[in-house]
Amino acid sequence: MNDYPEIASPARTQAILNRYRLSAKKSLGQNFLVDLNILKKIVETANLTKNDNVIEIGPGIGGLTEQLAKVANQVLAFEIDQNLLPVLAETLAPYDNIEIINQDILKANLPEIVGQKLTPDQPLKVVANLPYYITTPIVMDLLANPVKFDSIVVMMQKEVADRLNAVPGTKAYGSLSVIVQQQNEVEISFIVPKTAFIPQPKVDSAIVRLSQKSSGDEQPFNHKRFVGFVRGCFMHQRKTLWNNLLGIFGKEPPAKAHIKSILADLAIDPTDRPEQLAVQQFVSLANAFHKVGLLN
Repeated sequence: MNDYPEIASPARTQAILNRYRLSAKKSLGQNFLVDLNILKKIVETANLTKNDNVIEIGPGIGGLTEQLAKVANQVLAFEIDQNLLPVLAETLAPYDNIEIINQDILKANLPEIVGQKLTPDQPLKVVANLPYYITTPIVMDLLANPVKFDSIVVMMQKEVADRLNAVPGTKAYGSLSVIVQQQNEVEISFIVPKTAFIPQPKVDSAIVRLSQKSSGDEQPFNHKRFVGFVRGCFMHQRKTLWNNLLGIFGKEPPAKAHIKSILADLAIDPTDRPEQLAVQQFVSLANAFHKVGLLN
C-alpha cells in the first residue's frame, strides 16, 4: 500500500521512535512489538475477514493496527496517549478504514461509539496487545460490556494468561479463572517471548483467544452479582469455602443455616477450599443463595 517498510519492522519502529523522540511510558504499560511474524500470527488467530469490524486497544505506533486494517472491514483503535496521535496520523495515513479514538477504553461508552462509528450487523472482534498494568480490568470490562463480541484475541502477561486458563485444584486457579471461564472458552494460542519487544519487558507474554460459550449450562441470575460473589469466595484462599461464605453472608444463625443447607443440597464439602470447586458449582451456589434471598 506504500513504499515504506511495515510499521512493526525493527528498523521502521526505531526510525519512528527516533523521529518523534518517543520512549515507552512505563506508566501506560507501553512496549512496542517488533516481530512482524508474531503480529501476523495474532491476526490469523483472530480469523479476520473483510466482513469483520475490529476494536483495538492501545495501538501504540500502529504496528498491529496496520496488520488489522489489511484484512478487516473497519478498525476502531482506542489510544489514551495524546502524544501518539500525530504518530498514528502519519503511520496509518495510507489506510482509510482506521479511526483512532483518543479515549481510555475503561471510560469509553462502547455501545454508543460502536453504534455511531461502525457499520451495523457485522461481526465485531477485539484484537489488542493489552497494557500489562490494566490487563485484568480491561478483560473484565469487555466481558461485562453490553456490546457483544464474536471473539476477543489479546496479548497479556503469560502469568495472567495462565490464570485465565487454569483448572480447579491448581495454584493459578482463582476468581479470574472462574469469572472468565463461566462465559468463555479460553485458549492460549501461543507464547510471545520478551525479546520480541522494544523495550524488552521482564516477562514473556501470551496470546489468548476468548470465544463465547454456546453450551446450555446453568447461567448466573445476574452477571455483576455473580462476579462479586466469586470474588468473595476467593477473598481468603487459604480459608475453607465455609469460612469465606460466612465472610460474605455473616455468622448469624439464619445465614449459617442457609449456607449449611445449600452446601449439603449441592453435595459440596464445607471444608473444601474455593480453588477445588468447578466453575458450574459457583454458578449453582450463587443461584441457590439468590433463591433464599441472601444474594440479591
